[in-house]
Amino acid sequence: MATATLGNRPPAWLSLLPFLAAVAAVAILGGLAASSSGETYRALDLPPFAPPSWLFGPVWTVLYVMIAVAGWRAWRDGAGAAALALWGVQLALNLAWTPLFFAADRYGWALVDIVALLVAIAATVAVFRRTSALAAWLMVPYAVWAAFATTLNAAIVVLN
Repeated sequence: MATATLGNRPPAWLSLLPFLAAVAAVAILGGLAASSSGETYRALDLPPFAPPSWLFGPVWTVLYVMIAVAGWRAWRDGAGAAALALWGVQLALNLAWTPLFFAADRYGWALVDIVALLVAIAATVAVFRRTSALAAWLMVPYAVWAAFATTLNAAIVVLN
């Protein structure tokens, strides 16, 4: 009976690829929905704490990588189907926000979505923490950014 040796097994990091692909799909679809985001953002009445539009791309790039690695680590550490479904829910809510805000100019609905997103991220952190502290911690910067973005979205609703 033949047994698999370490040399015959694919590298563990290859299992990261589906998580990166899922997050990349969200980023690409969001980018397509936000094709005029710079113009829209500049045309809005913004609160004094609003960051410059150029900052969003680099921040989201880092966060998306962290979200993918968090999902992967949770999966590798045995987080289970419910935890991964919750990871998928937060990703879907993330995807929904961009077209609501930028393509449809529905700032109030975008606020509802981002509040739900923030709750889903917090729940994902809590569930991931049970099996993978690393996965949970990788989601924390995303939660902080989403909390800031929620505040920004609320201010935009009030000002516009």
